[in-house]
Amino acid sequence: MIGGAELYDDLVARGLVHQCTDEATARAALTAGTSAYIGFDPTADSLHVGSLQQIVLLRRLQLAGSRPIALVGGGTGLIGDPSGKSAERTLLDGEAVARNAAGIRDQLARFLDFDGPAAATLQNNVDWLGGLGLLEFLRDVGKHFSVNAMVQRDSVRTRLESREQGISYTEFSYMLLQAYDFLVLYRDHGCRAQLGGSDQWGNIVSGIDLIRRHLGGEAALAETDAPFGLTSPLVTTRSGTKFGKTEQGTIWLDAARTSPYALYQFWLGADDAEVDAFLRRFTMMPVAEIEALMARHAEQPAQRTAQRELAREVVTMAHGEEGLRAAERATSVLFTGKVQGMPAAELESIFADVPSSELPLAAFEAEGRPLRLLLVGDDRPFASNGEAKRKLKEGAVRINGVAAPGDLAAPIGQDALIEGRLAVIKVGKKQTYLVRLTAGERA
Repeated sequence: MIGGAELYDDLVARGLVHQCTDEATARAALTAGTSAYIGFDPTADSLHVGSLQQIVLLRRLQLAGSRPIALVGGGTGLIGDPSGKSAERTLLDGEAVARNAAGIRDQLARFLDFDGPAAATLQNNVDWLGGLGLLEFLRDVGKHFSVNAMVQRDSVRTRLESREQGISYTEFSYMLLQAYDFLVLYRDHGCRAQLGGSDQWGNIVSGIDLIRRHLGGEAALAETDAPFGLTSPLVTTRSGTKFGKTEQGTIWLDAARTSPYALYQFWLGADDAEVDAFLRRFTMMPVAEIEALMARHAEQPAQRTAQRELAREVVTMAHGEEGLRAAERATSVLFTGKVQGMPAAELESIFADVPSSELPLAAFEAEGRPLRLLLVGDDRPFASNGEAKRKLKEGAVRINGVAAPGDLAAPIGQDALIEGRLAVIKVGKKQTYLVRLTAGERA
């Protein structure tokens, strides 16, 4: 386990330090065991892999003896951060934000320990922003900010230069609200550090400046109390797509939105050029172990040894050992076609992206349960009887892992279907189809 004294160097070795307001202060604070916070935007009731670097960063701090604070933006979530956004976001109502904040709290508990000497805490900035009056805010916060400096921030300037979008006063004020968050957490919760992605640098610096102005200038802050900020590089992909986005959509950390199997497959698909950085940033593996693993991976890259370890580490953190077992079992099913004994619901999740169709059970039974109805038709493996017969003759068709009969008229027995209602049909090694029997009695 990395101790506080080695933590800063470990973060550097992992590529997690992009900018730091004061390295000496950061090193000393992390060595002593400080308190640090990262903000999470409650735009959904689940976080996604785009937030994972920051979640794991809080975990690293906690294991090294520092106290992490996860700040849910219940107040700022009603406003929206313009950083990294090309357009104004849709504003959520208070009820939706509260619901999302509760979901995030439950999710973070998988990564952080909310008990013990370095117990993590969850704060919601609606608690102090919700009752803050406009005149009070302008007097105590707004007067410390120069509009000239604010418009030079990248997040603001980019939007101002876009004639079509521009930026509303609502989003323009966001950096003041985030700065006030840091002030409140520093003053009332002993939090000395704010961490975040590199796009948060301006907001972090504004918070430190506000703390100093509010508390009488830098001279009034003892060296052991000085606030600091640290940013990590934003995670990008070689293809230029937003990290955590695939053709199928966002990769969530909630198992109900993205199954452990799908999360496992996401990391298993990492490019060889990316996997070393991903292991350093997203796993708790010691750097020396990662270097040794990458050396083994380089000898036989086709085995995807590094990607498999990456997938195992992340899925275990997010979903536990049970989730990992389910993901690896599903992966084995996908590549071997051995589906016997698997629950139908789990198979439907595994094969969620393959062509599928539904077949009325009554019609299937009325015709004598012939193989032809499973194989030929819309969204089925074959468009014609002739094509199906050729593949059956070649022995290329398997139903739920078992070689299909050679005759299209052959009846399909109850034991050939998963739970009497599901057929996973493979044609050759690469083509997979799903046929569901619907309504009526079980087959």
